[in-house]
Formats: sequence, C-alpha cells, structure tokens
Amino acid sequence: MTENVDVLLIGGGIMSATLGTMLKDLQPDLKIAVLERLSDVAQESSNAWNNAGTGHAALCELNYMPDNPKGALDPSKAVAINEQFQQSRQFWASLVSEGVLDEPSTFINPTPHMTFVRGEKDVAYLRKRYEVLKQQPLFAGIEYSEDSRVINQWAPLLMQKRRKGEPFAATRVPAGTDVDFGSLTRQLFAGLREKGVEVVTNHEVKKLKKRKDGRWDVTYRHTIGHTPGSITAKFVFVGAGGWALKLLQRSGIDEIKGYGVFPIGGQWLKTSNPAIVAQHKAKVYSQASVGAPPMSVPHLDTRVVDGETSLLFGPFATFSPKFLKNGSMLDIVTQVRPHNLFPMLKVAVDNPGLIKYLVSELLKTHAKKVDSLREFMPTARAEDWELLDAGQRAQVMKRDKDKGGVLQFGTEVVTAADHSIAGLLGASPGASTAVSIMLGLIKTCFPERMPEWEPRLRQLIPSYGETLNTRPDAARAELDATAQALAINA
Repeated sequence: MTENVDVLLIGGGIMSATLGTMLKDLQPDLKIAVLERLSDVAQESSNAWNNAGTGHAALCELNYMPDNPKGALDPSKAVAINEQFQQSRQFWASLVSEGVLDEPSTFINPTPHMTFVRGEKDVAYLRKRYEVLKQQPLFAGIEYSEDSRVINQWAPLLMQKRRKGEPFAATRVPAGTDVDFGSLTRQLFAGLREKGVEVVTNHEVKKLKKRKDGRWDVTYRHTIGHTPGSITAKFVFVGAGGWALKLLQRSGIDEIKGYGVFPIGGQWLKTSNPAIVAQHKAKVYSQASVGAPPMSVPHLDTRVVDGETSLLFGPFATFSPKFLKNGSMLDIVTQVRPHNLFPMLKVAVDNPGLIKYLVSELLKTHAKKVDSLREFMPTARAEDWELLDAGQRAQVMKRDKDKGGVLQFGTEVVTAADHSIAGLLGASPGASTAVSIMLGLIKTCFPERMPEWEPRLRQLIPSYGETLNTRPDAARAELDATAQALAINA
C-alpha cells in the first residue's frame, strides 16, 4: 500500500464510501486509501440483508414523531429526517447523471411507505399525525384511511381474514423507496477505484498513534497470513460500524471518553414465495412494543436485492456480545474503561424495559415469531417463512451530566479537537442519511476548504445549506427532479 495518504477511511461501508466519493469529487488530487478487514466491502451493516433498506424519510416511522397526549404533535424531527434523505436523493441523482452510479434500479426502487395501526388509541394518534404531516411540503401526497377496502387496495396482505369490528387505520406515501445499500456501496467504491483510490480488503487496523506533526500512524495486519504493515494519514475517518468505538479508543482522543455501545442483534422472517410477494408492494411500519428500542419497530417490507423481490418481517431482537456480525465475543467486555463504566452501569439500571424486552425476544420460537407476523398478515403460514440473521446494531451509551449515563438511539459523529480524526457511532437512520452526516463531517473537519468546495456541493446537492420544507415550490421541484433522475415516484 501507499505509505502516506491525505485521507484514510477505515471500514468498507456506506459511510466511508460516501465520504470518499465526496472528497475525491471536491478535490481530485487528494490521495485517499480505504482499509476493510473483511474480504469485500459492504459486508456488515451496509449489506442488503443486514438492514431493512428503508429510505428513512420519516414517512412511515412513528418513532420520529412520538405521541404527545398533552399537546400538539411536533413534526420537527420527522421533517429534519426527511430533509436529510432529500440530500441523499439529490446526491445519488447527481452521481447517476455523471455516470458514477449505474442504472437507478440497481440500488433504489419505488416502494410506498405505509403505517398501519390497530386499536382506538393508536388510530386516534395516527389520524392526528396525518393531520399535522399533510401540511408539511415534504410530506405532500400522504394519504390516510380507516376503510378496509382502501387499505386492501394499498396492501392486501394486511386485510385478508382481518377480524371484523377491530379499529385500524393506515397512512400511505407513494413516494417511498427501497434502497439496496449493499449495491450502492459497492458502486461507490468501484467509482473510487476508477479514480485511483486504493480500496484494500482483508486488512484489519490494529493501532492508531498520533505523530507530533499531527498526522496519524495507522498499523494494520493482513487477515490472511497476518502480515503487518502501516500507513500514515493526515486525516482518518473511522466508519467501522460497531468497531468504531474500539478504534477511537485506541486512538487515545479525549472526545471518546465516556462513550460505550450496547450491541443488539436481529433476525428477519423472509419469504420469496412469488404468490405472497406479488400481493405486497410497500414498507409497512407499526408501533413498537412497550420497552422496545426504536430500531425494533415491527415492519413488513418489500425488498429488492440483486433484482429479486422478497418480503421481510421483523426485526426480532437477538443478543450477542459482538459489536459486528463478524466481531469478537469479547467486544462488550474489552470496551470497558474507567471513564465509561459508570455511564454504562447507569444505562443498565435506567432501562429495565429494554432488558425485559430483549429477554422476551430471545425466548420467542419460530412459531411465536410467525404469530407476531400474523398481527400484520393474518394469513401467514410458518412454512412460507424462513429466519434470516440481520446485522448487529451498536447503540450508543454515553455520559450525561444530569442522568449520569444515557442510551442514545441514532447516529453520532465523534471528532477530535484538532479535526484530524473522526468516527461514526450508532445505528438508524444511518445509511439513509449518510450524505447529510458526511456533509456535516466535512464542514467540521475541513473548514478551511469549505469556501472553495461549497459551489461544487451546491451542484451535487441543490438544497445544500438550505431547507426545502420552508420553500414549498423548491421542495416540489427537487422532489420531481430527483424522482425523474432516479426513476422513482415523486
């Protein structure tokens, strides 16, 4: 490998692929290298079967707009998530037009996003949510119904043999998408290779040491034969999923102190039965169980992977001490430091509902999991569905001055004070908002370059630096433009 680079990306997932693509476009003479410990890129959380592939735009995910019995619902977080996904759409559309990405259907497909709830309380909430969101320009086109005939047209599997007299309701947004982040990641890395970026697999980073001149000496080992090596970088990005915590700890930066992660695994029920798949074209989300983390909201999803359509239902939580699917059984122990022990213990004490939920999930048999599916699809038969292991999600735990320690759902960028190294912790909405997250990282870590780079960023991402939801005409124009470029619904 090259011994000296400007930028080193650790991890071969969507985050590194997005950051590398942006930086190489903004400054083509940057010398960039990528180290991935597995045999190929996109093998962990970015792999299509390790995530739901939902283009998270808050169209159907209720956790971005929780119920508020005491007052009006606040759409601000849902709008913010949608704004971030629009930046992803714009970036991908630009890369398609410039030939960096292949035919859009190889990584993104139109798939309506729906929310389906049962019971008077949840029906009342969904109705209230709809009334608020339909006034937001980025949610134009959202539909609502409590009519079984209408919902049956939207998603027949939800209505077949549904018990009469049961209150239910659904919302639907035709502009939703299904995204194969594995294919997208591989295409982005292929584009980087064509531009001279070294993308090296089977290389595991072992140490990171800061030089006096501000650069980083990164020691790695070839996973086949264990041949050691090293590389020196001016800037390091750690996009290694759950292992980002471990590598940032090894770097010794103060900013990682107080952080820990709690791993939560998952499983899907999957069917490729053509007769069943043909009856469902949507991603349908519902309410999370009491005590369940937001990432475990049940949903019945259309998935298009490598051109093949199937259905997934889940996720069902599992537990493994590993931070990655291909991690170490010692991960959960080796992360412990004096500075993060108390915050992690405090999280355990303050979240008995989560522990109870995980235990209940672990006790579920295949038959019980199919019973959960029948709440969505009453006609489900166990023999049509197989269990599929999903990826590991490393949920952030960190110090909190008021509570001592908190469990945080979402993603967080940890950056050294001198901006020479940064890493990403956390999970959903993750991949869907990778463009927005990396834009923020670039602005933080390369402030001196921003005046020069911003004109190009506005070409790639027209809404960069602005909001669409406050400008209805601009929102409609951008939604239409990216829909046409990506061959999806407006």
